[in-house]
Amino acid sequence: MPVLSSSVVDLITGGISFLLTLMILSYLIGDNPLFRVAVYIFIGASAGYVAAVAWHQVLYAQLVVPLLSGSLAARLLVLIPLVMGVLLLLKIWPGTARLGTPSMAFLVGVGAAVVVGGAVMGTLFPQTWASMNVLKLSGASQFWLERLSEGVVMLVGTVTTLVYFHFGAKAAASGPQRGKLVSGLGWVGQVFIAITFGVLFAGVFMAAMTALIERIYFIITFLSSL
Repeated sequence: MPVLSSSVVDLITGGISFLLTLMILSYLIGDNPLFRVAVYIFIGASAGYVAAVAWHQVLYAQLVVPLLSGSLAARLLVLIPLVMGVLLLLKIWPGTARLGTPSMAFLVGVGAAVVVGGAVMGTLFPQTWASMNVLKLSGASQFWLERLSEGVVMLVGTVTTLVYFHFGAKAAASGPQRGKLVSGLGWVGQVFIAITFGVLFAGVFMAAMTALIERIYFIITFLSSL
């Protein structure tokens, strides 16, 4: 059986990439079948890749291998996730859906604990410590004024943003009314939130533009190589 040369393989893969890129960019003229086919291919390839990774690195390595060649203790330990996985599959059918509730509750509980723990230990505490260190001027030397200004801005932004999410209000005839101080600080916090969203949107936009430029450059390079 003849083996294709590397140049022919590069030409074929480049041509497929070229066609898929054009199919995705066709969305610029509106939703069309070519764009949908490209999206379906992307979703199918992603699902297949995730399924392959889940089988080889999770199910086979962590479940099948211990059951077939593991020790007695390992086999007994693997039975717990095996039973919970089988119960979770029973939620597919309405008649047996209740049997999978304990497995689903366990997944939700573990997921919530991981998210909360990660947010507290990985975001809240480090951000609080970093904000406190900004106001530490002992090692700032000649840049102490710049560091002090940065610390004041961070402190004001943090406090006013938290005040903006303060939902306590006094009851009044015209409806709940927030105090003037709270309203003023909340307005400043709203400005900081708007700036943050603007920066995040700019980052997403720049990432999208970078991807678009890379694809356009690929199209030009591929056409020039023909």
